[in-house]
Amino acid sequence: MNSQGIVKNRGFIDRFNLWNTEQSEAVEKIHAVIKEKGLRLIRVAWSDQHGISRAKTLTIPAFLGAMKNGIDFNTGPLFFDTANAIVYNPFMKGGGFDSDEMTGCPNYTLVPDPLTFKSLPWAEHTGWILCDAYLKNGNPLPYDSRQICKKALKELNSIGYDLLSGLEVEFSLTKIVDDEIDASLLGAPGSPGQPPKVVPVARGYQYQLEAHNDEIDDILQIIAENIQQLDLPLLTMEDEWGPSQLEFTFAPMKGIDTADTMLLFRTAVKQICKRHGYLATFMCRPSIPGFFSSGWHLHQSLIDINTGENAFIPNNSDGPISEIGQQFIAGILENARAATVFTTPTVNGYKRFKPNSLAPDRAGWGLDNRGTMIRVIGGIEDDSLHFENRAGEPAANPYLYMASQILSGLDGIERKLQPGPLSTEAYNDNRPLLPKDLQSAVDSLKESEVFHNKMGTDFVNYIISMKESEINRYMTYVQENNIEAYANIVTEWEHLEYFEIF
Repeated sequence: MNSQGIVKNRGFIDRFNLWNTEQSEAVEKIHAVIKEKGLRLIRVAWSDQHGISRAKTLTIPAFLGAMKNGIDFNTGPLFFDTANAIVYNPFMKGGGFDSDEMTGCPNYTLVPDPLTFKSLPWAEHTGWILCDAYLKNGNPLPYDSRQICKKALKELNSIGYDLLSGLEVEFSLTKIVDDEIDASLLGAPGSPGQPPKVVPVARGYQYQLEAHNDEIDDILQIIAENIQQLDLPLLTMEDEWGPSQLEFTFAPMKGIDTADTMLLFRTAVKQICKRHGYLATFMCRPSIPGFFSSGWHLHQSLIDINTGENAFIPNNSDGPISEIGQQFIAGILENARAATVFTTPTVNGYKRFKPNSLAPDRAGWGLDNRGTMIRVIGGIEDDSLHFENRAGEPAANPYLYMASQILSGLDGIERKLQPGPLSTEAYNDNRPLLPKDLQSAVDSLKESEVFHNKMGTDFVNYIISMKESEINRYMTYVQENNIEAYANIVTEWEHLEYFEIF
């Protein structure tokens, strides 16, 4: 403190009061883990707009500095779509965002969240921590999806509830047979490079066949061990319906933890598998003959903050789920078409929405009905009573997927919406159809007052621009190659675009 009583040398985090008490108290534990495990490098990561982890690797002195001042990070990734095609020109006034803070591709500040710190079991002497993004004035970066999700959770908390949610995630596992890289395979901005050549790890459609899992027990054991060492609440690993398709499930988690877990889980699985000669992809449907579409079912319930009880458990007069639960579901159904941009954000994901396919094709709800978009699970006196949204794809940004559910559900609560009758024939009900393609979903999002009001028009327009860049490149490929049945087949464009990055 100087003679005028002004505190000097306050770091960025302290100056703008960006950590709560729990986060501040976790710093001491991080120091202890660094010393105990002999960590030398820390990956400082954040989720981009596509739900993909971006990171810088810091030495310990640099990391300790970041725990005080944050770390400068190039805004560059914000300007790119899924293939790193430039969507916004950062060198025009406002950087294409009509925002002085975005002019010239400047740095912003990543602030580590001490509650997310991990020691990576597969990477020697390496730690990992997740960040939130801020402008230099201490305000949240408006295009940071984790901040969007935290804001939605805060609004839910303000009416007395927290979200309890669980992950049920399908993905495809393949064995790498040729990982050669040469100049002809590198690609370019907007034109992804060739992924490794792979082969399936199982043959035939044999749902939950024990023998399939036994055939890949070596890599499953490695994945399970590493995931458990990360303290992620893994419950089950299953052989799924399609060849080389797996499903992992996790115990329910509160608040932002579910989205953080999904980001780390996908990142971990891909890195672990690659180190052992496999390629895991969370792309919905790879362009490999015989492969089946994968989904991501997000299990959800509301917890009363004051009592800690499940707010979905009904009174005798409520029906199969409480009134607040019905309103929350009704909001999700009401906003389902616009929300598919967040639950199913790739061109590829819409080829999953087929009648009688175990994926929904319309916005309905039912009791333990795997054909409906919203499947209510559990009985009236069951503390675990909840529902799952079956519309999601495993490549979705977890923060935007979760935020879309919260904001849609809040809309249902605020307007006291009703979900309508339960479904008995999921694929024949008179319910609004889900979008048939990503462009139709984007068109619905453009008209959504809920998402414009709750997420902010700047952010919604930003996501729309990202998705339309992706769609335009896809349609150019389809037209140039005269592909007439592109709505029903997985094109080579999709495989190049999504297979390796997701």
